[in-house]
Amino acid sequence: MTGDTSTASAALPREDGGARRHAAAGRRYGSWIPTWGLIATKHLELRRRRTLMVVVVLLTVGLPVLVLGLRLLFHLADPKSYGPAGSPAVFQVLCQPMAEFGFIIAATLGATAGTSDLTDGVFRHLVITGRSRLALYLARIPAGLSILLPLVAVAFAMVCLVTGYEGVSQPTSVNEGGISVPAHLDQAQLETWLGQHPRQADEAFGPPSGTAGFRSDLEITSIYGQYTNDENGQLNPADNEMIKIGLWLELEVGLGFMVGLGLGSLIGQRTVPIVLLVVLEIIVTPILAGHVIPYFLDGQRLVVGLAMDQLRPAGLAGGGAGGPGRGLFGGRGALEIPPMPTWAMISVIVGWIVGWSVIGAWRMMTRDA
Repeated sequence: MTGDTSTASAALPREDGGARRHAAAGRRYGSWIPTWGLIATKHLELRRRRTLMVVVVLLTVGLPVLVLGLRLLFHLADPKSYGPAGSPAVFQVLCQPMAEFGFIIAATLGATAGTSDLTDGVFRHLVITGRSRLALYLARIPAGLSILLPLVAVAFAMVCLVTGYEGVSQPTSVNEGGISVPAHLDQAQLETWLGQHPRQADEAFGPPSGTAGFRSDLEITSIYGQYTNDENGQLNPADNEMIKIGLWLELEVGLGFMVGLGLGSLIGQRTVPIVLLVVLEIIVTPILAGHVIPYFLDGQRLVVGLAMDQLRPAGLAGGGAGGPGRGLFGGRGALEIPPMPTWAMISVIVGWIVGWSVIGAWRMMTRDA
């Protein structure tokens, strides 16, 4: 009897320990916080979609590699006919499609991540395991961004290195109609230069529209927009400006992924979300950015592309004096409509990220298994 009692007593701790481990495992499965294993599994699942990964790499890293590689080869073969591989114009030309294609390819990857369980027919099996549906959704965010963001960083770093080390020597002035205007002036400094050099100012920017050589604030603003636009086209961005541009590109790509993920999860298949976001990026946003719709200006400003364009760094500006967003990244985008306040711009960007994340997570949690 004593032996039986001691054996039973010895077995109790093992049984209790097993129960505790089982309970701990159940809590991990039921937690809304995704585990590292869940994130790694989703990351591997996305990387195994080889066709999609090839397209992602080609449209992020392949584009600058192709353009810069050809320019390097042409310059090495015939330096007299072909200039250096890196130049301010090439920097601008490459960064613009990197932003456009980056948003689209990120939305495509996001829509794929949001619908892969449904299209592969494994969503029901994942739910049966008892894992939190919210954790299943949240795991897709770091899994997808860990693929996109490093690729964009590598591509942009390559553009910056070629621009900085294989580019043209940087002048100290900006050519305006054959007149050399000092570079890196802010609006107040440019206005002072115009007053001190009236004859050169008239040749560079035209005579003042006011009387007695007076230029209005509106005219000064317009001249400064032309000056900054020409400066961006003739000079390499400064190091701190390149950092701002890189962060802006990463934000653009991250935003595209989050919207694609939420919209894909909501609709349940990826073709329609991709088409809708391509139309938004390529057609709707440029139209709304270039035309003021009467009585609908605030509605236009709710489109995230307009907020991101206002946040566009000065080194990628398409001209114009810029709006309140210049306090963050420069904010001299190509908007043809009145800019929104900084707080509204930030609210629109954050609202799209949080809003689509909430919508996507809600649909994941309420979808029938």
